[in-house]
Amino acid sequence: MTSAGGAMQFGVFDQNDRGPYPLGEQYENRLKLIEFYDAAGFRTYHMSEHHSTPLNLTPSPSVFLAAAAQRTSRLRLGALVYILPAHHPLRLAEEICMLDHLSNGRLEIGIGRGASPHEIEYYGIDPDHAPAMYVEAYTIIMQALTQRQVNFKGKHYNFENVPIEMTPAQLPHPPLWYAVPVPEGAAWPAQNRISIVCGGPLPRVREITDRYRAEWAAAGNSADDIPLLGINRFVIAADTDRAAMELGRRAWPVFYASFMKLWIAHGTQPRYARIPEDFDTMVRNGGALAGSPGTIRDRVRALTAEAGASYFISQFSFGDLSQQEVLHSAGIFAREALPASREHIARVI
Repeated sequence: MTSAGGAMQFGVFDQNDRGPYPLGEQYENRLKLIEFYDAAGFRTYHMSEHHSTPLNLTPSPSVFLAAAAQRTSRLRLGALVYILPAHHPLRLAEEICMLDHLSNGRLEIGIGRGASPHEIEYYGIDPDHAPAMYVEAYTIIMQALTQRQVNFKGKHYNFENVPIEMTPAQLPHPPLWYAVPVPEGAAWPAQNRISIVCGGPLPRVREITDRYRAEWAAAGNSADDIPLLGINRFVIAADTDRAAMELGRRAWPVFYASFMKLWIAHGTQPRYARIPEDFDTMVRNGGALAGSPGTIRDRVRALTAEAGASYFISQFSFGDLSQQEVLHSAGIFAREALPASREHIARVI
C-alpha cells in the first residue's frame, strides 16, 4: 500500500442509489463505469452496504464485487463498509476469501457497525447491541482469515473448533479500511495499521488525520509506512463551472430524498453523516466539488492539502445523473487529477 508520504492516490466511492434507469440497466451501466475507472487509473472502487432503502440498490457488496472483478484487471475493489452485525462472521470470511481469489488479490475490506440503526433493526438486531457485535465479529473474521481454526466465546457469537479450509490470496489478509467520523475514532485503526476514510466538515477531517498520525507515531511506526488517509467527496466536473452546478442542483434533490428516506420515516436524523438539503450549501461547505476542469484540479489540490489526506475518493454517481454525464465528469477528473492516465482515457471515452 502506498504510504501517505508518497504520491496522492485517487479512488471512487459508490452508493449505487436509485437513478434514472431500470435496475438491470443500472447494474450494467455501473459495471461499464467501473471498467472506465479500471482503464483510467483509479486505485480502488469502494461501494457501500445499505438495506431497505433507495440509498443503495446493491445491498450485497460481495455479489456486486464478484461481477466487477470479472470486468476489471487492475482496479482494486471493496466494500466501504461491510456492516458486520448484519453478516454471519464465518460466512463473510468465506466470501472475503472467495472475492480475493476471484479478483486475483485485488480485494480491500471495509468494516463497520452500520450508520443507520433503522436498517439493522429491520434485520432483527438491537442497535444498542451493534457495537459489541461488531467487535466480536471483527475478531472472528480475523481469526478465520489468518488461522486454520476458529475458537471464540462471546456474548453474541460462540464457536468451537471450526475448521477453516480457505485462505485469502493476500496474506495474512486483504488490506482493511475503517470509516472514522470523529478524531477519537482514529486511535484504533492507527494502532492496527488500518487505512481510514473521512467525510464531514474539512476541519474535522484534519483533526482526524492529525490524530491518526499522532497515534501512528506514538506506536513507534515510520511515517514512510503509514496507511492511506482518505477523504470522500461528491464530485461533478463539466465543461464550465455553471454547467457543473446546474447538474448538481438537478441531481442532488433526488439523492437527498434517497439518503433521508428512512430517517424521515422514523422521525430521526443521522448522527454524523448529515448533509444539507440543497447542493449549493453542499459545495460551500466543501462536501461537494463542482466545476470546470481547472476548478476541479485546483479544489482537489487545496482540499487534500488542508485535510492532511493522502487519498481522495470521488463519488461521481448520484441522484438522477445519466450514464453519459457521469462518464464525462469522471473523465474530466481523471485527466486533471490522474495525468499519467491521459492516454488510457483517450482510448476509452
